[in-house]
Amino acid sequence: MEQTVSRTGLTKAERNIVRLVAAIQFINILDFMMVLPLGPDFARALDIPNNRIGIIGGAYTAASFVSGLVGSLYLDRLDRRRALGLAMVGLVSATALGGLSLGFHTLVMARILAGLFGGPAASLALAIVADHVAVERRGRAMGIVSGSFAAASVLGVPIGLKLAEWGGAENGWRAPFFAVSGLGFLTIFFALRVMKPQRDHLTGLAAFDLKTRLATLQEIARRRTTMLGFAATYLSLFGNFLLIPNMSAYFQFNLGYPRADLSLLYLCGGFTSFFGMRYAGRLIDRHGAYRISLAAAGGLLTIYYLLFYDYHPFFPVLFLFTFFMTINSARFIIVNTTTSKIPDPHERAGFMSLMTAVQNLGISMAAFASSLILVQGDGGALEHMPRLTIIAIVIAATIPFLIGMLEKRLYRKPKSVIIESALDVTTLD
Repeated sequence: MEQTVSRTGLTKAERNIVRLVAAIQFINILDFMMVLPLGPDFARALDIPNNRIGIIGGAYTAASFVSGLVGSLYLDRLDRRRALGLAMVGLVSATALGGLSLGFHTLVMARILAGLFGGPAASLALAIVADHVAVERRGRAMGIVSGSFAAASVLGVPIGLKLAEWGGAENGWRAPFFAVSGLGFLTIFFALRVMKPQRDHLTGLAAFDLKTRLATLQEIARRRTTMLGFAATYLSLFGNFLLIPNMSAYFQFNLGYPRADLSLLYLCGGFTSFFGMRYAGRLIDRHGAYRISLAAAGGLLTIYYLLFYDYHPFFPVLFLFTFFMTINSARFIIVNTTTSKIPDPHERAGFMSLMTAVQNLGISMAAFASSLILVQGDGGALEHMPRLTIIAIVIAATIPFLIGMLEKRLYRKPKSVIIESALDVTTLD
């Protein structure tokens, strides 16, 4: 049966599954993204120092790291649809609990619970895409799915910031938590009704043995390509999340950016990121990840210096932040697309769980490190931001070389595995 290719470059069935996964990823990413810009709001309401906001963000990703490791043992043995539904229900339920928090410790516990479910949800979603999109079109598919990051910035974060503003200084920050939870339940209900069971990877699967499974994952993790993928993923996120959890407080209390204009900041950044991500995916498919990563690194180093190390009002915060979001999102696509080519089909969910664990380890370690290095000064300003920026600059400069080495090894990898057809994956017309 001939497959019709759409203007996105994907077949009709591939496009359907990518849209479903993108909707689910939108909720998952928004759940994580909205907390950091709201940091100064709930910090003020719950009497939390601004330099501890990173710990709240890191609690989520540290829990995701643990659940990702556990998930790597078992997720390849489950119907991906059913497992994804369970993980997402747990995630949005924990998000609602976050809105009921009474202080620093209860909020941290709620975010830990959310992270325990959010980690497996992310790896399952990416495994479903890798299962059903041919490798030569996967850059575009990952660009669309990762566009949920931009959509969360364009729609979710600005709306969440406005909801918190309208709700008042005392309890307004709770509204975005409840809104994301409600929207999440609706999205899960629709996606699970439309998506067919995802069991093709279970065909011919041997009986489960924990010792054998651990040995298999150890063998995967020891491969040179896997280690390069882990290194590129970990360092790219570690460098960024030294700064990201603290941006809202830094903009407001260091640079004097108005709280009322934060939603505009994320709206513009997310809008340009949406198109930048999709274009980055096409450029990767056409020119290779290494060349695009070099260009992205150059742009990111410039923004790090101008925005976080030596800011001058001559460059508007809105312009620099928008550029930062666009370049950073493109680099995310570069790393994700390249690492998605590492595993064979029967290894994907386990590999994606390991990769998600590495991502979350990088984010959580960076968030915790930033909380140790930064100090809250007079008026809530964050001191020692230039120190964090220097570390981020050094790390960002190494990423293209890791991507280049990984791409060379993947180019030599035998193309002995044919990617499964995406036909009949969904019940969409």
